[in-house]
Amino acid sequence: MMSLAMKLPPIAAVVFCFTAVTAENLRTFTAMYGPFDSSISDIFQFEGAAGILDNSTLQLTQDFFSRPKSTEFSPKVQPFTFPLPVNQSGRVMLNQSFKLWEQGYNKTSDRIASFNSSFLFNIDPFFGHPMGEGLAFIMAPNMSLPSNSSGQYLGLTNYDADGHPENRLFAIELDNVKQDFDPDANHVGLNINSIISNVTASLTPFKIEIASTNESSWFYNVWVQYDGVNKFIEVYIAQQAELDGETPSRPSTPVLKSNLDLGAVLNQYSYFGFSGSTGFGSQLNGIFRWNLTVDSYQEDVISLEAPQALAPAPAPAPPTTLEEKHRLSEKTLLIVGVGVPLLVMGAALTLTGYCNLCKKRSVVHSQSSVLLGALKRLPGTPREFQFKDLKKATNNFDEKKKLGQGAFGVVYRGHLKNENLEVAVKRFSRETVKGQDDFLAELTIINRLRHKHLVPLLGWCHKEGELLLVYDYMPNGSLDTHLFTRTLDNKPLSWNLRYQIISGVALALHYLHNEYDQRVVHRDIKASNIMLDSDFNARLGDFGLARALDKEKTSYTEARGVVGTLGYIAPECFHTGKATQQSDVYAFGVVLLEIVCGLRPGTMIEEFVFLVDWVRSLHREGRILDAIEERLKDDYVVEEAEKMLILALACCQPMASERPRTQRIVQIISGLAPVPYVPPFKPTFVRLSMPSVEDDDISSSAMRPMETRSFRTTHSVLGFTPECISRELCANDKFNTV
Repeated sequence: MMSLAMKLPPIAAVVFCFTAVTAENLRTFTAMYGPFDSSISDIFQFEGAAGILDNSTLQLTQDFFSRPKSTEFSPKVQPFTFPLPVNQSGRVMLNQSFKLWEQGYNKTSDRIASFNSSFLFNIDPFFGHPMGEGLAFIMAPNMSLPSNSSGQYLGLTNYDADGHPENRLFAIELDNVKQDFDPDANHVGLNINSIISNVTASLTPFKIEIASTNESSWFYNVWVQYDGVNKFIEVYIAQQAELDGETPSRPSTPVLKSNLDLGAVLNQYSYFGFSGSTGFGSQLNGIFRWNLTVDSYQEDVISLEAPQALAPAPAPAPPTTLEEKHRLSEKTLLIVGVGVPLLVMGAALTLTGYCNLCKKRSVVHSQSSVLLGALKRLPGTPREFQFKDLKKATNNFDEKKKLGQGAFGVVYRGHLKNENLEVAVKRFSRETVKGQDDFLAELTIINRLRHKHLVPLLGWCHKEGELLLVYDYMPNGSLDTHLFTRTLDNKPLSWNLRYQIISGVALALHYLHNEYDQRVVHRDIKASNIMLDSDFNARLGDFGLARALDKEKTSYTEARGVVGTLGYIAPECFHTGKATQQSDVYAFGVVLLEIVCGLRPGTMIEEFVFLVDWVRSLHREGRILDAIEERLKDDYVVEEAEKMLILALACCQPMASERPRTQRIVQIISGLAPVPYVPPFKPTFVRLSMPSVEDDDISSSAMRPMETRSFRTTHSVLGFTPECISRELCANDKFNTV
């Protein structure tokens, strides 16, 4: 099949074939695509920087040197303002989903859909410029492109969502840039919900170099074959010297193979396609041919073509002989003898299903009544929004309206026309008792908080299992977008704005710890949870993990372990399992470093795994100002910058008792108090028993799965240990998940 497609003449070739497979209600879909031109506009969906180049190629990252000759079809028309396609991401998805398994799938006994995908690709770097980043063959629950998915994320995920099981994503990556979790800069990887591969294989031993800065670049054929019966995947790669050359035979040895149960990873209905990205380096990531065969399950209603009209059947003639009458009597007895029991069984099954449905509805109704009662009893009774209004405001929760996604739900931008009001609508992702606990926990706390540096809550909505919170919309987005989205037209935040943001976050944290009538621990302070209003004032948000402490209590213990985001979690939390005001201060110190250094907390610099350790080493060597973000150049106040870096190290002291309180932090930022002394060497962490352990423990009625984001939101319920703090170790843990 692959050879046939590669020998097609240079015109758009799109061939479909649906073949019915009677066994297990399967059907076979076969298609050959390429070269690609305007005739495929209804077949594929283009996202981000993806488009068609020269009426022949699916280009995942645009070419800014040559606009496509044909402008008839332009999925993404963007001005060519950059000299190089840097910091881009794109997706091209087949515009139809496939049913991968039947309802009630049993992973030990049932099969899932098998598929065979083969494609011809080329990575074309720009001569004399650094390369980056790569492309991937993917299966996903929808056709949308995650925001901020450029660079190392290959258009698959982003910093906040990476590793989350709700991504429901599978990919075979072809990566030509080495990250610290990669084997080299020339490898293939099998990825599940994350950019950190579960299985990787270097291509160098196979004498394959997928990208080169040499003037000549090769084309490569890739075969991805998945066996849905034995739950096994194999990937093969072969070089092709010329685009129109003869397609080589599939090699006998795969470059990657692994056991893989896609039923435990993907949605029942999933899409096929490609994604790619560039980072600070640039290259063209092109797909020239694609063949796809899928043995998928029949959907509930499949209409491939209009059925022909059938003539009415003639009425049967009455029996004329005794023999015919006798045969008719036998048939009648047979029909009655078989049909009546079947009717009785059908009625019994229907009755059973109806009873179960009624029972389920009764439980849901009971849960809803309890939730509504709790909402009505909230102090101050926040405003209740109508679901139909929020649905209309967000254009039916359109993917294009998505502002972000976290562990507990998706946030959409909405516009309430009647009030001319811009809002952010948080839609909780789990329609269960567990989701109700998350919903109530956040609403109960944020409902009574009033501070100019917190994201204001406007109200809530609950209807038929749908749980939503409505917040004031922050037009300048989140802090991490301004710190870490690097494009040529994206100017860095000025030093004055950074200092203003630091001051706002400190005031918000001081309010939570000391000024509100209950002490509140936020437990998830990070740059992506700090929003910026129209004047770039900081607004601390996302109180999904926040907890209020009763009087005389100093800590909160989660029933199922440590929660938060790795890199921001204080070291003592892994030993005590407790969240305290001091652990919030530690996270604030990490955010300080992000703002001043312009780097994420898990950035590996030299031999240092964590940003805080690198800054501490600069402090020891007397050159701490070298940590300031290079994009600021000389546009900062030296005394303020040095003070903020020292304060950040003080907040990140390994011993919680050595960290400053929020009142002192506010005074230091305001210039009313000096910065505390920070030793040049990292103090040894000593595990100490927390005072009044029994008195301080607060049992959690809302048991939340542990989050260890491993610098990229990697979630695990149990089993995280303090030793698994490097990307290499966390990545190695993931190799056993397939």
